[in-house]
Amino acid sequence: MANTKKVIVRRAVPDDSANILRLVEALAHYEKLDPPSPEAQARLIADAFAPKPRFDVFLAELDSEVVGYAFLLETYSTFLALPTLFLEDIFVMPDSRGAGAGYELFRQCVAEADRRGCGRMEWMVLDWNELAKRFYRRLGATHLDNWETYRLTRDQFAGILTAKS
Repeated sequence: MANTKKVIVRRAVPDDSANILRLVEALAHYEKLDPPSPEAQARLIADAFAPKPRFDVFLAELDSEVVGYAFLLETYSTFLALPTLFLEDIFVMPDSRGAGAGYELFRQCVAEADRRGCGRMEWMVLDWNELAKRFYRRLGATHLDNWETYRLTRDQFAGILTAKS
């Protein structure tokens, strides 16, 4: 029997805050990470819906139930001299996968990159997430072998800012 659920992808609005936080917590659980603290949750929502938002959120609905999200922000490529759309998170609740919500969310991200005149779209995938890697390969995405991700956390900033060169 064919799936008859209708997928709708739309931009999040402030009334979606509870659903956004529910999905972020579900992603943390899926990735075996601690969910954001209440303070971080408040910042997340404030930053999402500020007069100048720090990122954009798109939501996927299946038959009017919010089941997934994508967080997007721009970076800039000095070599292309064009913006890059960075996909920070894309997530669909495990029990809603296979109905096309992830595909439609990803398509919306690509459409947004195109609308903004981006030269590329980039994202990261956890090395153990074979399901996601297969999904992206099916869509024609390329894994960048020559690039490694590095990170400094906020706790490390002070050590660098106070160190003598």
